[in-house]
Amino acid sequence: MKTIKLTAETQKDLLNSLLKRSPNNYGQYEDIVAGIIADVREKGNQAVFEYTKKFDKWDICEENIKVTEAEIEEAFSVTDDAFIEVMKKSAANVFDFHKKQLHNSWIDPKPDGSILGQKILPIAVSGVYVPGGKAAYPSSVLMNVIPAKVAGVKKIVMTTPAGADGKVNPGTLVAAKIAGVDEIYKVGGAQAIAAMAFGTESIPKVDKITGPGNIFVALAKKACFGYVSIDSIAGPSEILVIADETANPRYVAADLLSQAEHDELASAILITTSEKLAKEVSVEIEGFLKELSRAEIIQKSLDNYGYILLADSMEDAIEAANAIASEHLEILTKDPYNVMTKIENAGAIFLGEYSSEPLGDYYAGPNHILPTNGTAKFFSPLNVDDFMKKTSIISYSREALEKAHKDIELFAEKEGLTAHANSIKVRFQENK
Repeated sequence: MKTIKLTAETQKDLLNSLLKRSPNNYGQYEDIVAGIIADVREKGNQAVFEYTKKFDKWDICEENIKVTEAEIEEAFSVTDDAFIEVMKKSAANVFDFHKKQLHNSWIDPKPDGSILGQKILPIAVSGVYVPGGKAAYPSSVLMNVIPAKVAGVKKIVMTTPAGADGKVNPGTLVAAKIAGVDEIYKVGGAQAIAAMAFGTESIPKVDKITGPGNIFVALAKKACFGYVSIDSIAGPSEILVIADETANPRYVAADLLSQAEHDELASAILITTSEKLAKEVSVEIEGFLKELSRAEIIQKSLDNYGYILLADSMEDAIEAANAIASEHLEILTKDPYNVMTKIENAGAIFLGEYSSEPLGDYYAGPNHILPTNGTAKFFSPLNVDDFMKKTSIISYSREALEKAHKDIELFAEKEGLTAHANSIKVRFQENK
């Protein structure tokens, strides 16, 4: 990892470097993705089958595109019982956390006869994309599906690529069953996103698409936004650790590497006020790299986007953390709760040396679908509200409108919208 002094200039250079990883900077693939979407929109199943055969190398058709109950039962039979139980525990924690996010519809009547309110309902059909390339992530199935179930979504559709043998990762299928997915289709890539966005003869159209994927999936979600809702355009994973001289360097190193192993574009950053800790963390990282199975990926990630930033003060460290707005933020300081109160931008915050980032990835309950690439400045983790739609309710009595009608007419006339003004005015012309 590169160790550099934290200054205004190095912070600016770092932010520019991190932003290069955004899917928005991969425009060279947009035409390819647009072509796939257009084909699926026009040809439906035919295009989905053609692209699946081309990219995933198996003979998909109407008879085998949908995962059967027998395939799900087989997945349970080949999955370790202990792992199934852990997934069930994790699912329960995720459900309990998201249940607290529920909001009810409300009505607020006034004495003058005016009534204002909000009707809150779940979307009808939710679509989940689950990757199946370099690695399978059953945890992401739980995180995408359970908030939708808590919200009350009636139908949840999942797409995920199958291998050349036409089989889906068994852990993915077990997680889908535990979470409550209704239908699973063996389709991946941009063609899967297009199929859920517009519908085909086999795959139903959904109202919202969530879930991570490669650059083609991310760009397809971006292109389909507006036809359907999406969660976000997710970028590569990232972790930022704020630590002082009290932090355990072995823990810090291990936590940084937990995200660097995702892929070569993942970012791992330590901001510390202790030069001694910085040196010790570097030594620990070298030691771990000799042991870990994904050391080659980790090394490339650290070479590209791994940094140790030496800050003059904790205030400078906090300022930099807010500017970076990391997906995952760990605070390993003498008083982590005090530092946390000054953090304004982060996807998820982990406090203290026993709150390592993978606790949030797999088990604690908060969602691990988080804003990346600095978007924590204006986006939130995936949550129950993402699967709800809100409708305003307005009802005025004659008495209530009479008090306000001249104000409304004036506002409309100032905007040059005389028909707007007239629709209010006609209700009181009989009094003249």
